[in-house]
Amino acid sequence: MMATNNFKSGNEIVIPENPLSMYLFNSTRSAWIWLIIRLYVGYVWLSSGIGKVGNDAWIGENAGAAIQGFVGGAIEKSAAGPDVSGWYATFLEQIVLPNATVFSYLVVFGEIAVGLGLILGLLTGIAAFFGSIMNVAFLFAGTLSANPLLFILATWLVLAWKVAGWYGLDRWALPKLGTPWNTSKF
Repeated sequence: MMATNNFKSGNEIVIPENPLSMYLFNSTRSAWIWLIIRLYVGYVWLSSGIGKVGNDAWIGENAGAAIQGFVGGAIEKSAAGPDVSGWYATFLEQIVLPNATVFSYLVVFGEIAVGLGLILGLLTGIAAFFGSIMNVAFLFAGTLSANPLLFILATWLVLAWKVAGWYGLDRWALPKLGTPWNTSKF
């Protein structure tokens, strides 16, 4: 019989972290790794959002035109083959298309907010989560480009939320919000 390091706490068995996940997700010594990933993903989101600000098809008089074109292409892909699921095409046609202007502003300012949150290291886990939601929406619409990579990196940032913003504003913001960091342990 193999010995384990599990211990019982009340009615549950607590399984300790393995050394690699402890280092990556719980130790501020790994924060430099997350800083590099955070800055890269944040830069991609911020530059994408800022690039749309000056585009009239995203914001301005013709806001929503870019969304209409994007959604139209996704609906065509759905009819042509399995790249876009039928349920998602229905969502795009019934919800997004009639509200293309609103979704246009949501995309632009969502990309900027995610980018700023990641670059500044402010509410990093939340910013990465919403970035991953946008990546999934684009993937469901049949758009690959950088979305799979950004989704994977954002998911890792969500998992590393406790240390991913250590070299950023989270170092001071999260303790004020009640995150249980104890700097004497690091």
